[in-house]
Amino acid sequence: MRDWLERRQITVYLGAIGLGIAAGSIAPDAAGPLEFAVTPVLAALIYTTFLQVPLADLRGAMRNRRFLGALLVANFIAVPLLVWLLFQMVPSRPAVQLGVLLVLLTPCIDYVVVFTHMGRGKARLVLAATPLLLVVQLFLLPFYLWLFLGPGMADLLRPGPFLSAFLWLIATPLILAWLTEFWAGRHASGEQFTAATAWAPVPLMALTLFLVIAAELPRIETALADVLGIVPVYIAYVLAAPIIGWAISRLAGLDYGAGRALVFSISTRNSLVVLPLALAAPFDGGLVAAIVVTQTCVELLAELAYIRLVPALVTERSTRQR
Repeated sequence: MRDWLERRQITVYLGAIGLGIAAGSIAPDAAGPLEFAVTPVLAALIYTTFLQVPLADLRGAMRNRRFLGALLVANFIAVPLLVWLLFQMVPSRPAVQLGVLLVLLTPCIDYVVVFTHMGRGKARLVLAATPLLLVVQLFLLPFYLWLFLGPGMADLLRPGPFLSAFLWLIATPLILAWLTEFWAGRHASGEQFTAATAWAPVPLMALTLFLVIAAELPRIETALADVLGIVPVYIAYVLAAPIIGWAISRLAGLDYGAGRALVFSISTRNSLVVLPLALAAPFDGGLVAAIVVTQTCVELLAELAYIRLVPALVTERSTRQR
């Protein structure tokens, strides 16, 4: 079952996205319940992915200073410079600008682990770095908003959504995965359970894609003119980010597994976490949220390409030190 699903995962994901578009168009009133279901399903997806990632050497991953240094440079120096270039293409409407900055300046701390694993990168490195990414973006995002938009926008940042996402989408699945590994190491039933969940990430990812698209499509449709104008910016980001990540991984001398992890981190943004911030914006919160959600849709489609292209871009040969 696992092999069959992994061979056909792109078809499965595209089918889920198609069903999500159909559901969001036919039943827009269901957006609320569907959005509520995203977090528990995403948590289940991350939990099953953690079961496939060797967590025993997580402590060693946390001490990988070369990777962590490259990760910080990529996400908090290279990405803001790229965003500054792309920001010149963003319409001068404040709500649109705020939405773009909120989502592009914040590195993902949840499903990036899943995509890194699917893209054959060292997911445990990304997992180990999530607390650091969380803390640094909490401190730097107000500064970046002030730099791009002025002092008033920096006051929008609230730590609640970030901390809640870390608790429910990283800490809780990680603890459950550790407990499951402990169970599997001492009882045959635990080992059988772990083996039985090996097929779960692909259908759970498909369900996540369906829920996100179906729940957020009504927001996009209400601001379609603004959304269409910002899509080229997001496309430019998903094209440029992996190349920048690959270049930084080579300069840092990372091995190919760590290099792929870096590429996925720089390419994947924190859209589901910053969505509450967008909705709480003091002006045009619905439009700010629509701009954020649009990036989610573009990114999810890009991730389907990344899990095939990143292993080809970042190979053992391409990262071999001279």
